[in-house]
Amino acid sequence: MIIDKLLKKRNMTKYRLAVEAGIPHATLSDICNGKTKLEKCSAETVYKLAKALGVSMELLTEEGIRQAEREHIYEYGLPNYLQHDLDAYKEGLKTKSPILDCLWGELYGSINMAAISEGVISPEHADYLRRKYL
Repeated sequence: MIIDKLLKKRNMTKYRLAVEAGIPHATLSDICNGKTKLEKCSAETVYKLAKALGVSMELLTEEGIRQAEREHIYEYGLPNYLQHDLDAYKEGLKTKSPILDCLWGELYGSINMAAISEGVISPEHADYLRRKYL
């Protein structure tokens, strides 16, 4: 399940996620155990989980999972600073930003920090991002 993968990636427990998301631990347990489908939860619950995990709401739904698998899972569930810099760089490419070189440098630094300093993404993950965007 996607939540378990995201928890493992962030080295976070289900209890901590429940607390940070502000939802009952029993609710999260039911979702993770398959008793409750995430698609049947309220939008507020999905929003709280997505926000606490640092991902989009769509990624937590079945459609989002299929889309992420099609596009490539390496572009989702990144640490907040890396996701921010990646999104800023993509937007800069789209709008032909005059500060694209600065955005490039920020993204390059964030990829390196996530991979080398913090180890929150694998070397393969970092290489993928570098090849695709830098």
